[in-house]
Amino acid sequence: MLLALDDAISTVVLAGRGAEAEIFGVIDLTSKNEARIGAITLGRAIQFVANASVLGYDVRGAMVLYGEPGTPSLRVWDCEHLWAQYGGALLQP
Repeated sequence: MLLALDDAISTVVLAGRGAEAEIFGVIDLTSKNEARIGAITLGRAIQFVANASVLGYDVRGAMVLYGEPGTPSLRVWDCEHLWAQYGGALLQP
């Protein structure tokens, strides 16, 4: 069942990778404040969250919101998993 859920999320994310997304809950470790991230595509949001810890951000509480209201948000593990599995394909138009 988990594999089917992962496949469904992957399909939706790949289809909407160029859609607008918002990232919340990212903490800049230098300033200790929540980082404000402007308009970003879903693919770039996934890339950012998956790699943000090496850039000096705490993403333990991060979530990526995208799609229609009610669409489940992506958490850190989701972003890391999607980036590891699809990488650069998420950045293609």
